[in-house]
Amino acid sequence: MTRRGARISSRDVPADRTTAGHRAVRGLPGGSGPGVRTRGRPVSGKPRPPRSPGEGGEPVAGAPLSTSIAGRRGRRTPPQPVTTRSRGYGTTFGEAGKRGGGGHEGCNTLVDVTTTSLDLYPVTRVADVRAATAAAGIDALLLTPGPDLRYVTGYDALPLERLTCLVVPAEGEPFLVVPRLELPAAEHSPAGRLGVEFVAWDETDDPFALVARRLGPVARVGLADRMWAMQSLRFRSALPGAEQVLAGSVLRGLRMRKSPAEVAALREAGAAIDAVHAQVPGLLKAGRTEREVGKDIAEAILAAGHATVDFVIVGSGPNSASPHHELSDRVIQAGDPVVVDIGGQMPSGYCSDSTRTYSVGEPPADFSAYYEVLRRAQEAACAAVRPGVTCEAVDAAAREIIADAGYGEHFIHRTGHGIGLETHEEPYIVAGNTEPLAPGFAFSVEPGIYLAGRHGARIEDIVVCTETGGARLNDRPRGLVEV
Repeated sequence: MTRRGARISSRDVPADRTTAGHRAVRGLPGGSGPGVRTRGRPVSGKPRPPRSPGEGGEPVAGAPLSTSIAGRRGRRTPPQPVTTRSRGYGTTFGEAGKRGGGGHEGCNTLVDVTTTSLDLYPVTRVADVRAATAAAGIDALLLTPGPDLRYVTGYDALPLERLTCLVVPAEGEPFLVVPRLELPAAEHSPAGRLGVEFVAWDETDDPFALVARRLGPVARVGLADRMWAMQSLRFRSALPGAEQVLAGSVLRGLRMRKSPAEVAALREAGAAIDAVHAQVPGLLKAGRTEREVGKDIAEAILAAGHATVDFVIVGSGPNSASPHHELSDRVIQAGDPVVVDIGGQMPSGYCSDSTRTYSVGEPPADFSAYYEVLRRAQEAACAAVRPGVTCEAVDAAAREIIADAGYGEHFIHRTGHGIGLETHEEPYIVAGNTEPLAPGFAFSVEPGIYLAGRHGARIEDIVVCTETGGARLNDRPRGLVEV
């Protein structure tokens, strides 16, 4: 469960760790009003320092309009992989054995693997996407900055009014259209080792017409799911005879089934957010405001290794009954239940998301009663995870226990959502979703019970489907923690 607001990054937090670094986070001091959480770059209001010649609109001296990676390999240093070590799957899913430290029946052991950007963004992925595009009857995918582009190329491109677009034809070679001032950044990203042609355009060029000329006649194109409306309309004008569909119809099957390297990256993210939850009991004290606690948590998220803070929910007392509560100036009181839902994006691009519920001193008796129901429901949903089980069956495993205890009307959201390069992506664990789980599917399991105006609770873990069951990627205690 996340609250969709702006993100902040480690580079936005000043050395003295004052509140200035949190001004882009909703609810923190100086925070902005309602906004949309973005991927790829923090919304901080700070200009990015120049990275290379060509920044600010000046052309790169001597660079041709169209260049290919093969012709430049000898004249530049190839991008170096960033290596992180994290617990994840080995060469196959479903190693024998049970996990310790909070595991449950049906969970598989995860082994140590080394994850690099080369593993997360393999060279073969472009070919896989091209084959899937042809199989879907789509003539080309047009992928602009966002999670789709990053998934295919590893390039975390700036979302700008200037067009950056990976074009993946069903037949023919893919090419990456980039503003000339962004060419050095693109070349030195993981996209620089893919062997795709880079097509740079200048300020007076029309990049949409350029794409149309390169593609030729097409009947159907898939647009990145997060493409700006301005860009989709420009492509409609440039390709007037082409039907526009979502690229997600091609990419969803690939993105849902995480590779061992992706699972390792998610486990690294899970361990990082677990380290933050381990500090929360020391931050929750009667007399502090939600906003004060939230500021400390945001700093801890960055200190734990995240590149950005995506969201911080601290809902105390009656605010704990609001699943997407924002930080407020409410003073935490003795006896308050407190829901803490936090997450961010790691340098790998993969995300964390975990919720635990705390109590400042002894909670109300009725709260303790339904919290135990919630704990059993979350355990049942995790235990239900295995290949072939439908998404809606996992939702039902939690929902039936809550309903049987008389709290069904107070469980007001789906049980979970997929996670990867986005905090919310497919598959969604909800009634009506008959998608069968497959090894590599990663998603949250987060049932909640909310008594409006009084209090509420939620428990959330990220779970990955293995060959024989499911494995949690979060290990913090799930029982009510009294502080």
